[in-house]
Amino acid sequence: MLKFQKIVEGHAGGIMVLCGILIASGFFGQLMGWKNLRGSTMFIASLIGFIPVVLHAFQAVRVRQLSIEVLVSLAVLGALAIGEYEESAMVTFLFALGGFLEKKTLEKTRASIKSLTQMAPTVALQASGKEVEIEEVELGMVLLVKTGAQVPVDGAVTDGEGFVNEASITGEAKHVKKAIGDKVFAGSILEDGTLYVSAQKIGEETTFGKIIELVEEAQDAKSPAEKFIDRFAKFYTPFVLLLSLMLLFWSQDLKLAITLLVLGCPGALVIGAPVSNVAAIGNGAKNGVLIKGGEVMNTFHQVDTLLLDKTGTLTKGNTQVVAVKDYGATKALLRRVVLAERQSDHPLAKAIVKAIDQTTLAFTDQAVSNLTVTKVIKGQGLIAQELVIGNEKLLTEQKILLTEEQKKDLLRLQAQGASTVLVAFEGVLKIIYAIADELRPEAKTTLRQLKKLGISQIMMLTGDNEETAKAIAAQLEIDKVQAGLLPEQKVEVLQELQKQGKRVAFIGDGINDAPSLAQADIGIAMGSGTDVAIETSDVVLMTSSFSELVHAYALSKKAVVNMRENIAAAIGVVLFLLMGLVLGGTGLIGQFVTMSTGMFVHEGSILAVIFNAMRLIPFHKK
Repeated sequence: MLKFQKIVEGHAGGIMVLCGILIASGFFGQLMGWKNLRGSTMFIASLIGFIPVVLHAFQAVRVRQLSIEVLVSLAVLGALAIGEYEESAMVTFLFALGGFLEKKTLEKTRASIKSLTQMAPTVALQASGKEVEIEEVELGMVLLVKTGAQVPVDGAVTDGEGFVNEASITGEAKHVKKAIGDKVFAGSILEDGTLYVSAQKIGEETTFGKIIELVEEAQDAKSPAEKFIDRFAKFYTPFVLLLSLMLLFWSQDLKLAITLLVLGCPGALVIGAPVSNVAAIGNGAKNGVLIKGGEVMNTFHQVDTLLLDKTGTLTKGNTQVVAVKDYGATKALLRRVVLAERQSDHPLAKAIVKAIDQTTLAFTDQAVSNLTVTKVIKGQGLIAQELVIGNEKLLTEQKILLTEEQKKDLLRLQAQGASTVLVAFEGVLKIIYAIADELRPEAKTTLRQLKKLGISQIMMLTGDNEETAKAIAAQLEIDKVQAGLLPEQKVEVLQELQKQGKRVAFIGDGINDAPSLAQADIGIAMGSGTDVAIETSDVVLMTSSFSELVHAYALSKKAVVNMRENIAAAIGVVLFLLMGLVLGGTGLIGQFVTMSTGMFVHEGSILAVIFNAMRLIPFHKK
C-alpha cells in the first residue's frame, strides 16, 4: 500500500492534469451535443482524481485521525452514489489543483530557509591542495581557502590575508578583512586573497551549522495559535462529520449533506498560522535575525519592557585602557596580572592584557609562570594567590583599603565614564585601570525606535560602577539604571518586573548574562556573544548590530497580525459558505453554493492565506 501511495504521490501532477483534460473533454462534449461523452469523462475523472485523496484518507483513519481527505473522500463517494459525476470530478480536480498550488507557494515561503541549508560547505581543501569531504576534516587540520571559495570550517587564519563576505552569518554582504590570527566562519565566502585556516569547529558545531539547526528547530516550534488550532481540528472535523449526518437525517437530502462535508474542510484554518510562522522565520534568517519558533514570535510581540546589559550590547565590546594610575607596580606584578587575566574571557580582562607591553616582560620566573586563578567572583573579579583583580567591592570584601588619594583618583576616572579595574597585591592597591568602550553609534536611534514600536520602559542593568552607568544612560536616554549588580541580582530585578505583570526582554552577550536570558520572557543574544548566551536565548542578532533589534521586534508584531488575519479569513470563508448553503437549502436565496463552488472557494482561501503570509518575506524594518 505504501509503495503504491508513493507511486501515486510521485505522479500527482500528472493525475491532476489528466483529470483536467477529462473534465475539459466532458464540457467540450456537452457543447458538441455528446451527452454520453460528458458523463463518461466526468465519471472517469472522478475515479482517477479520487485515488490520491482516498489513499491519504485511508492512512489517516489507520492512525485514528479524521483528516480533510476523509471529509473529501466521503463527499466524493456520496456524489458518485447519487450520480453527481460533474460535482465529484470538479471536487477531486480542484482539491488536487489546490494541493499543487499550495505546495508551490509554500516552497516560496521556505525558499530563504532552503537556500540557507544548501549553502552549507560540503568539501574542503587541505593545505596541500587535495580536496576532501567535509566529514573527513579533523580539528586542528590546516585548510586552504582560495579566492571565490567557501570557508569550510570555523577557525583561525594561520597564514595569508583576504576579504571575506560573511553574509551567510550576519545577513549583511560586507567584505571583512582577515589576516593571521583572525577568526573566520564556515559558510562565508573569500572574495579576494588566499587564506590558510586551522579548523577549530567543524560540521554542526560551526556557527553556520548552529544557525541552520536553530532555524530548522524554529520551524517546528509552534505558536499558541498553532497549538490551539491543532487541538481545535481534532474536534472540528468529527463535528463537521456529525453535523453532516444530522443534516442528512433531518433533510433527507444526501447532496446537501455531502456539500456540507466539502464546505466544512478546515484547510485554510489549519495552514494559516504555520505558514505565517515559516515566512517570518525565513525573513529573520535572511536578515541576520534568528527567532526560535512561533511561540517566541508571539511572546516577543507582547514585550513592553527591555533590560540591557552594557558591555558588548550598548557598547561595541572593543574595550581599551585609557588611563592607568600606578601606585608602585613592578614588572613582576604586571607579569602576574597578564597571566591571571589571560585566563578570563571578560572584555575588561582582554583590554588589560592588550595594554600591558608584554614585549618587555620575559616570563622566566617559574613561580609566576605557574600562577593560576584560585577563585572567580562573578560580577566582581578574580583572586590568584596574593593577587586580587576586580572592582572596589571585591577589594573591600578582601579587607583591602584605599587611601584618600586613591579614592579621589577612582572617583575622577569613574566620573569620566570609564570602567575601573583595581589591582591589589599582598593586601595593597597597586594599580587602577580606567577602561573605556565605544558606544554603538546606532544605539540611541534604536532605543528611540523601539519606544515608538511599543516598548514602554528601558532599563540598563550592569555590574559596572554607578557613575559610569549613569553617564552612558544619560547619553542614550535610558529610563532607569541599576549598577554594581551581580548576575543573580540582575535576575532578581527581572523577576520583580515580571511579578508586576511586565513582559520583559533581556539582551546580553556574555556567560554571566545566561541566567537573565533564561529567566526573561524573551532572551536576546548578540551573535558575537558566547555559545552559552546564544543557546540560552530566544532571539539571536547574528550581525551583532543593535539596529537589527528593531527589525526583530517589528517582525514579531507583523507576523502575529498576519497570523490573525489568516485565521480570521479562514473562519470567515467557512461561515460564509455555510450560511450560503443553509439559506440556499431553505429556499431563501438561490442555491449558489455547490460542492464544486465550495471546493473552489476552499482551495482559493488556502492560497489566499499563503499569499498573505508571503507578504512577510520582503518585510524589513530599520
